[in-house]
Amino acid sequence: MASAVIRRHSAGCAARSGGRCDCNAGWEASVYVSRDKRKLRRTFPTRTEARAWQTQAAREAQVGSLRAPSTVTVREAAQEWLDGVAAGTIRNRSGDPYKPSAHRGYEQALRLRVLPDIGAQKLTDVRTPDIQDMVDRWQSDGLTPSVIRNSLLPLRVIYRRALARGQVAANPTHGVELPAVRGRRDRIAAPQEAARLLAALKAPERTIWATAMYAGLRLGELRALRWADVNLAAGVIHVRRSWDAKAGEVAPKSRAGVRRVPVPARLRDELVEHRMTASTLDSGLVFARKDGSPFNPKTANVRARAAWTEAKLKPIGLHEARHTFASLMIAAGVNAKALSSYLGHANIAVTFDRYGHLMPGNEDEAAGLLDAYLDRADTAARLAQLDTDSS
Repeated sequence: MASAVIRRHSAGCAARSGGRCDCNAGWEASVYVSRDKRKLRRTFPTRTEARAWQTQAAREAQVGSLRAPSTVTVREAAQEWLDGVAAGTIRNRSGDPYKPSAHRGYEQALRLRVLPDIGAQKLTDVRTPDIQDMVDRWQSDGLTPSVIRNSLLPLRVIYRRALARGQVAANPTHGVELPAVRGRRDRIAAPQEAARLLAALKAPERTIWATAMYAGLRLGELRALRWADVNLAAGVIHVRRSWDAKAGEVAPKSRAGVRRVPVPARLRDELVEHRMTASTLDSGLVFARKDGSPFNPKTANVRARAAWTEAKLKPIGLHEARHTFASLMIAAGVNAKALSSYLGHANIAVTFDRYGHLMPGNEDEAAGLLDAYLDRADTAARLAQLDTDSS
């Protein structure tokens, strides 16, 4: 029988020897899940409750939303997922391989925070309240909202994958309440400030920061940049690769990361001078140490900050220099679509979300544009009415 509701009897019940039932063992409902080739059983105190569950479960089994409990634990599922990410067989939602740095971050979050708490539980046994309790404990332990969100991210991905493959009937990470992340406003240098910051530096730091400020390359892209990627005659930098601290040369952050970036005259002059004076051209890297390896960002940052402190200027980081590039492009009138391409964003929504507050247009300007449009429409309507009256 695919499903049934039967009366249960305790070991000493008279019914087991043909007599009248004198126990209160309840009722057992069962449903056969064909996709798992297993039968699910539940016990209830009353026949009514048992029949209600059996009816609902049979309906869910028929449409495929009911699964037999899996013996796979969260720890086992996490390890399988991490192995797939490392091998490149499991990819992100854009279809790209996960970056080595992302894999390391996910592994650390799972190992340090998630698995000690729920790693031993079966994947199908974890419920939303279990995850909410874990998140609440993280918060009480003093973890920042951004760390909490990043720590939960790999678990979300693991359950999303399990749900898509029918390993679980629901994703318990849905509905978990997370603390709000209050992002700080990005540090951005105005054109004159950017010029002063660069003037205070010596080579090669000056050229490194100039490339970040005037071309918007990410740190990994700066470290992997080769002279073969720089076409000074055409005024274009080809971003083709990035650099990971442990994995070495890797592909850019996403498919959009492979791109062409225009080189303004100020940056071209810096790169020409740098090429003429660089002593590590044999390595092929634009910014290399004496042994030919990519420049050390910590050393470059220490030297730059020392120079800015001496010049009494507010320091700026390489990623903040990338924000400066975006702000300069917007102020120069470059449209959002082109800027998104130059920055290597996966889609234009990322550009708007991050830099929309810098783009021209405010309440007064918007109201003025609407008024001008309405005035034109009103004028056109009145002229049309005059033509009608005159005819």
